[in-house]
Amino acid sequence: MATSPRLLVVVSFLLAMAPVLSVAVRFYVGDRSRWAPNVNYTDWADRHEFHVGDWLQFDYKKDTYDVVQVNETAYETCDASSPIMSYSRGHNFVFQLNHTGRFYFICSRGQCWNGMKVSVLAQPALPPPAMPPSSHASRPGGVWRWASLTAMVGAAVVGSLPFPV
Repeated sequence: MATSPRLLVVVSFLLAMAPVLSVAVRFYVGDRSRWAPNVNYTDWADRHEFHVGDWLQFDYKKDTYDVVQVNETAYETCDASSPIMSYSRGHNFVFQLNHTGRFYFICSRGQCWNGMKVSVLAQPALPPPAMPPSSHASRPGGVWRWASLTAMVGAAVVGSLPFPV
């Protein structure tokens, strides 16, 4: 059975109107300084709170720097000889914190000793944000009422388009 283009537009509209339940955050390692030598990444990490599901984005100079995930001992000694993971292609790398615990990253291209290393502690994931209290909270169907209103608005928008959908 073929899907109607009008149905696809309505579904897309409804999905766009739905509240976002994700609370994951993308952190740019080093903020404006990005992944570069002579940046105090310990101070940077101390200014943020990291949770499982968050993303670390390392932006760096292509062919000059890299990102290597290592264990604590290798982090302390700037030793990239036994990496957990290594990334050097392109000019950035995005890493998702996928479990609780400490993660260690260094640059293996001679810059670790110039401060290009960071350690972050991932705490348990945050729960999704609670829905704000509604004056209709005691009435059954409050969420369905919102969903049906959104569907009606979507249908009205699609129906008023000056071209066939």
